[in-house]
Amino acid sequence: MTNSHGHDLDARTRRLLRTLIAQYLVDGEPVGSRTLSRSSGLDVSPATIRNIMADLEDAGLVSSPHTSAGRVPTPRGLRLFVDSLIELQPLPPDEMVRLQRELPSEPTGSTIDLLGNVSSLLSAMTRFAGVVTVPRQADFPLRHIDFVSLPEARVLVILVFTDNQVQNRIVQLDKALDSQELEQAANYLNSHFAGLRVDDIRAHLLVELREAGSELNRLLASTVELATASFAPQTGGNDVLVSGQTNLMAYSELANLQRLRELFDAFQQKNELLQLMEVCARAPGVRLFIGEESGFTALDGCSVVTASYGAQGRVLGAVGVIGPTRMAYERVIPVVQAAAGLLSDALNRAVTTL
Repeated sequence: MTNSHGHDLDARTRRLLRTLIAQYLVDGEPVGSRTLSRSSGLDVSPATIRNIMADLEDAGLVSSPHTSAGRVPTPRGLRLFVDSLIELQPLPPDEMVRLQRELPSEPTGSTIDLLGNVSSLLSAMTRFAGVVTVPRQADFPLRHIDFVSLPEARVLVILVFTDNQVQNRIVQLDKALDSQELEQAANYLNSHFAGLRVDDIRAHLLVELREAGSELNRLLASTVELATASFAPQTGGNDVLVSGQTNLMAYSELANLQRLRELFDAFQQKNELLQLMEVCARAPGVRLFIGEESGFTALDGCSVVTASYGAQGRVLGAVGVIGPTRMAYERVIPVVQAAAGLLSDALNRAVTTL
């Protein structure tokens, strides 16, 4: 998160703006000058505060609803608050214990199970929608490969990855292979390529196949086709898991029927949401989009808080929450950061256990 025109404000104005936004985030109501005078701890008159508020309104940082003399922060004001006025606190110990209990460093299930837990836990802890992108299976090292003969020169390829996921592919060959040839192919590939990612295996195979005297060509002349087909690139994009969408119906600022319909359509279609999360994954640390900053109309009334996760120095995706722009950022940001860190720890442990 980068600083954004916060240094243009003097210390008194910054304090008043921070006080206004903090009060608004708690109760969702416009904040009046008298309330600010009491809450800010500054020895200034309500008239002086009104003048400062007028300046902040001219700067586009606050606005005044027609029905009230008080003011509320604009998305631009919230952005300034998050970038330069917020005072982030460490995650409370009880919440960290809850995360560690629900996301153990040595998970027993598959990656999908773990990611589903993260999404659900983020939703439960924030009362917003929890979102997690699913990495490509090829991002995880291969643990084991097996072949099963099928009728009509087809072979079932069973790929077992280090995150405990199993992927099955059916390969059509020009001619059938017997069980001994399939076993020989599996033994060779397991002894040479276990522990590598599919993209790396494919690159190694291409190099070996170009070398006429390579061990692969010599031992597996009849199964070269099988070896290359087993690791062919797979079509289909990534996915994103969403939990707790119905939580968003509880927030009055999102309770417009048309807005909810657009939001839920975005969750169901996933395309735009996945694009946004992939942008977040490419940047280290926390990413935050407030209102229209996401670029997606369905999320105009929402804030999206994300953090990237990964394993062995590779970014695999992003975790985050989607909620109203009026959220307790100082609490939500540490929750998302901690969840991303624990997820990375768990995946690191999984992929190094060959």
